[in-house]
Amino acid sequence: MKKVIFVTDGDLASKKALEHIAQDLQCTVLSASHGNPTTIDPEELVDLIKLEKEDIPIIIMFDDCGIRDVGFGETAMHYIVSQEDIEVIGAVAVASQTHAKEWTHVDVSVDRFGHLSEYGVDKEGLIDMEIGRINGDTVSILDDLNLPCVVGIGDIGKMARFDDVKKGAPITRKAIEIILERSGYSEPNFEADDI
Repeated sequence: MKKVIFVTDGDLASKKALEHIAQDLQCTVLSASHGNPTTIDPEELVDLIKLEKEDIPIIIMFDDCGIRDVGFGETAMHYIVSQEDIEVIGAVAVASQTHAKEWTHVDVSVDRFGHLSEYGVDKEGLIDMEIGRINGDTVSILDDLNLPCVVGIGDIGKMARFDDVKKGAPITRKAIEIILERSGYSEPNFEADDI
């Protein structure tokens, strides 16, 4: 069974950050899934997932580019979850300043400083006011999917350069590490003050 991780951001900065950290975390990125908005067909995404030869988690990007109704990225996520031979082990819910007022519950957030929090975070990676909730684009579907682990973060590869790929995209990396750890793929690698 193929294991996948959803990421609700598909722009170029997100693609670069995810590709940078994936090999180090023993994952692979389905680079064809990037786009702002997502344009790849859900059926084609599933075919590409099944073509992956290595038995390691596959990171897939989705982006609805602020579409108010159910967008193509959300439709694709729902389709992938419905596949019996694909297991979604978690999602990185990326905050944005969307006008669609979409939100989702998160199990934990990682702020721009790399600290774990029960609160949501905003696009800049700063702690928000609501516990366990994040606002963003392409996130409202996550509650319906009943995923085992949803981690909230600010805008991938950005957050006032705290997540810059030149610094190793440490916030995005930590979010993926949390999902891998909770799914049993890797051992915890957190600092004592994060627990």
